[in-house]
Amino acid sequence: MSKVVVTGIGIITAIGDSVYRNREALVQGISGIGHAVHFQSKYTGVLPFAEIKYSTPELADKLKIQQSGTTRTDLVALHAFKEAIANANLSTKILQSADTALIGASTVGGMCLTDEMYADANQKGNQGSTYLGSYSNSACTIFVQKQYGVGGIVNTFNTACSSSANAIMYGAKLIKNGLAKRVIAGGADTLAKFTVNGFNSLMILSKKPCRPFDAARNGLNLGEGAAFVVLEKEEDAIGKTIYAEVKGYGNSNDAYHLSSTSPEAEGPFLCMQRALESAGLKPDEIDFINAHGTATENNDETESIAMKRLFETPPAFASTKSYTGHTLGAAGAVEAVFGILNLHHQEVYPSLNYTDVIETTGLVPVQEYQNKKLNHVMSNSFGFGGNCSSLVLTHFPTI
Repeated sequence: MSKVVVTGIGIITAIGDSVYRNREALVQGISGIGHAVHFQSKYTGVLPFAEIKYSTPELADKLKIQQSGTTRTDLVALHAFKEAIANANLSTKILQSADTALIGASTVGGMCLTDEMYADANQKGNQGSTYLGSYSNSACTIFVQKQYGVGGIVNTFNTACSSSANAIMYGAKLIKNGLAKRVIAGGADTLAKFTVNGFNSLMILSKKPCRPFDAARNGLNLGEGAAFVVLEKEEDAIGKTIYAEVKGYGNSNDAYHLSSTSPEAEGPFLCMQRALESAGLKPDEIDFINAHGTATENNDETESIAMKRLFETPPAFASTKSYTGHTLGAAGAVEAVFGILNLHHQEVYPSLNYTDVIETTGLVPVQEYQNKKLNHVMSNSFGFGGNCSSLVLTHFPTI
């Protein structure tokens, strides 16, 4: 069966507005977690966030978007999408072809403008609000599709924090089953009062930069971002830069608790196991894991338990959420792009802020940037409700 390969990548996060700038920050160990300037909430003075460095009007100007009702989520999605398709050299004609699919993902969608929609709707009475159409989690996918007239299958995933990992998985399956010739897959999420208040009610937001896999971890930092990858068959990518192969993928539902994984880590274990089976690989062939690594008490311990169950000796691992914060529905795509960079540049980016091992598991994340021979990288994304997904990405040697 044909290999599904990555021929384009695009990204915007708190550590940069391009693939180049994101990699530069990762290599230098520079985190984007800090004081929010553009996001307004009663928590901005108390909690750190990983905020994109542009205001919403600046993003709109940069992208030349003027239409009413456009959300910050729409804009960051468009920004990452534009870089990905330019990187893959996809023309307007190709994008509008019926065999080009767009698979997006988001959990926040237009909820970043809930206050504006509420005020607008109350002022206009029965006329409704211009923000209503952009409120759903699928609105940013539709927004991008309309900008370019993407002609094939268009779909959106909302499986919480595994959303865009599932979008990439679904995109690869569309190609393998002959339902699309190329797929642009990824996701976007931005900071919103709804999610900040929700996570705060769970008491899992840290008042300091997060510390994935550290004994003293005390919660996550919310971030925002967007990332897309262009997927094609190997034989359709002749003459293009191929960044990596999407070798395998796995999904499972823990079905244990709305916001926690089970003590035995059944969901994380099964999705990693299924990803390996899909890739036709043995556990000892994985060279590095970009862990879900939220820095919450539950996730880091149970993800460690899952790794110990699956791997006789767990491979090197780290969490890039210590750079970007937790970008929710965008996290799977953001971290898949980082996994692709791991492979393409043969390098590993360390977890930041780690000092002490979790005694019950004894696993220590990578703590320093290093050049490392990598053939296969696993990227984990676990969502609320127990929706757990893993991608296996494989190095594609340039000739």
